[in-house]
Amino acid sequence: MTTERSPARPLTGEFALLGPPVLSRSGVVRDEPLRTDTERQISGWPAARLVVVDDEGRTPVQWAVRPDGPRGDAPGWDAVSGEGARLRTRPTTGNLPAEDAVLLGEHDGTAYWAMRGAIDVGNDDPAEWVDLRMAGAALDALGAGLLTGAVAVLNWHESARFCGRDGSPMHPGNAGWHRVCEANGHEDYPRTDPAVICLVNDGADQVLLTRNIGWPEGRFSVQAGFVEAGESLEACVLREIAEETGVRVREVRYLGSQAWPFPRSLMVGFSAVADPETPLRPADGEIAEAMWVTRAELREAMDIGDWAADPGARRLLLPGRVSIARSMLESWAAAD
Repeated sequence: MTTERSPARPLTGEFALLGPPVLSRSGVVRDEPLRTDTERQISGWPAARLVVVDDEGRTPVQWAVRPDGPRGDAPGWDAVSGEGARLRTRPTTGNLPAEDAVLLGEHDGTAYWAMRGAIDVGNDDPAEWVDLRMAGAALDALGAGLLTGAVAVLNWHESARFCGRDGSPMHPGNAGWHRVCEANGHEDYPRTDPAVICLVNDGADQVLLTRNIGWPEGRFSVQAGFVEAGESLEACVLREIAEETGVRVREVRYLGSQAWPFPRSLMVGFSAVADPETPLRPADGEIAEAMWVTRAELREAMDIGDWAADPGARRLLLPGRVSIARSMLESWAAAD
């Protein structure tokens, strides 16, 4: 892939994202009043569609181009159109919303719900069941928003079966957007863990990349970490970069955010500037390598593409397109 370049502008530490991060896109209306309007939910249930997600976070997706050729829609399925892939949804059954169904929202008068499910051996192609990491970047805004929301909320339900205050079982309410405990009526709501992710550059033509100890040789990304209790986002950026690389940053600026439901994070993107002459000290036990990469080197890696015949021979393998890290890197690389 060849990265498109933005109009020429002076090299500074400041830049903006070229577009919304992949998993921040959504075409569904998810207003809270929809979750308490039971009459609307019941009347719309027969025409509603289900986003079915299995225990491994996979859902059926039809790709526009597949190695084994195009496939038609399976019986009883609808597809949300995307440029590279289509999210398959199932029709509802029965007259009332299922107790464990989650209302994701509405689009063009159709309600979309999420439920746990499994492959229908009679109608499904198991090869078409993929997870959000694989399909997120290929789906359109509606499909990406539906699947991101489905994975996030269904993950929360599985971790909130019992009350954290009295230990009693909890049951869903508000169309799947809260849970109430049996013993005392305590309410619980979906949780999101904020994490910062920061592209550090030198204010000119270099970006700081790191490789985690669990990653293969050649795979690098920007730095990220969870926000601690009582800590601001900006303070977390300062702390995480210093801990991971030994570098002190300045000019911390917000870029954008996206959900990362693995299992329940919100990635908040920032840029910052640092002195490339500062010695790099990768965090022991966490960061295997840290290095400064030029804009030309980053563009070259992007031009090669996500996949290569011999990945082991490549020096720089970048994050997948579904991540906000890739959006940040592409945006910085586009500066001239």
